[in-house]
Amino acid sequence: MIESPPKLDNRTIARIALVMEKPEVGKLIRKINDEYLYWSDVKYKRIPDGISHTELWTAVKTSRMLQRIFQWNKYGISVTMTNRMQQLCHEFDMNFGGSWGNNSIIPGENKEQYLISSLMEEAISSSQMEGATTTRKVAKDMLRKNITPKSRSEQMIYNNYRSIRFIVEHKNEALTPELLLAVHSLMTYKTLDEPGNEGRFRTDDEVVVENGITHEIVHTPPSHEDIPGFIDDLCTFFNSNESEVFIHPIVRAIIVHFMVAYVHPFVDGNGRTARALFYWHMLKNGYWLTEYLSISRIIYKSKASYEKSYLYAEMDGNDMSYFIAYNLRVLDLAFRELKLYIERKIRQKKNAINYLKSGGINERQASILSLMENEPDSILTVKEVQNRFSVSQPTAKSDLQDLVDKGFLDKIQINKKTSNYVRSENFDSLIGSGSRC
Repeated sequence: MIESPPKLDNRTIARIALVMEKPEVGKLIRKINDEYLYWSDVKYKRIPDGISHTELWTAVKTSRMLQRIFQWNKYGISVTMTNRMQQLCHEFDMNFGGSWGNNSIIPGENKEQYLISSLMEEAISSSQMEGATTTRKVAKDMLRKNITPKSRSEQMIYNNYRSIRFIVEHKNEALTPELLLAVHSLMTYKTLDEPGNEGRFRTDDEVVVENGITHEIVHTPPSHEDIPGFIDDLCTFFNSNESEVFIHPIVRAIIVHFMVAYVHPFVDGNGRTARALFYWHMLKNGYWLTEYLSISRIIYKSKASYEKSYLYAEMDGNDMSYFIAYNLRVLDLAFRELKLYIERKIRQKKNAINYLKSGGINERQASILSLMENEPDSILTVKEVQNRFSVSQPTAKSDLQDLVDKGFLDKIQINKKTSNYVRSENFDSLIGSGSRC
């Protein structure tokens, strides 16, 4: 249960200006707003003498109202931009957009490999948030080897991956109701109880958002009669950067994410579609690094905080800034994780060079040997090598067959068309201790 914040009363507001002039109070308010804390956290803060927690909360709310930049008037949903939010947006501009760090962050020769891995992570984590239970290893094998999904969970992940690729292909196009329905259709294919709801806006008000454990209703979306007008407004907001007050493109993308979840225009698949539109808006506005970030993976690991950011917003007068603050923190963490991931991959590549000492093998084959060393039970296919290294089918097949001929791998014929490749019994002796990572 989320505790409601205190109501602001005129007597408290009247003396807030005096309270906010105190340096120690102003400093505390800025710290609270940097994290964009909710009342349930504020009421336990140590406070200066002479004020109450209710007065502190009123001062916090007053400062937030003074920094308000946007309101979705139809639903009274507002956005406040704090100093910390603006600082993070500036840092993201430096790292995510244009040519800033384009060559220093992602090694040029491995961009496609990093991209495919990140897209897979995004598809898997976004689906897991909606209940998909397949492991990452099984899911990645399915995507790399182009295996037909065998369960609803695998179908969700496969759909998510296809949807992301669709968005990348259409990233420079304007959002229209038809394209939005196309994304939803891709996202939900063969995963809904009623297939007729794929790629279709809801036509009733039977949809509510429940707590997954207690089944308590935590959000009742607006009437389905609002949906046509909302979709038109959403497309206009998505496609245009014009407004009376400048809204940073990243904040605008987060607003799109929130509003789709809030209005719930579909019977199911709203969360997946909302995150896909966030992704689309980021790419459309030149934040190229978004393709390489596993944003949903961070959200999945902090799902309780993700859900609370929605609840805090609704409980505190539809203040969307809780959701914005949370998502900016997610982007920051995703960027940090990406840098660590690339550093790790660069180290692995340097280590893989040792496999070249075995003689007569190329860098791709060295990477395959490194994979087989680190994951002895791995089973490779030509299709997986194609996807992993972004090479043609003949090249992938030739690389694997050459490693079979050299004795590193064994080929297992599955049928007339398909073969699997595993470590040979002589793998360790052929590699030699001197060339291992």
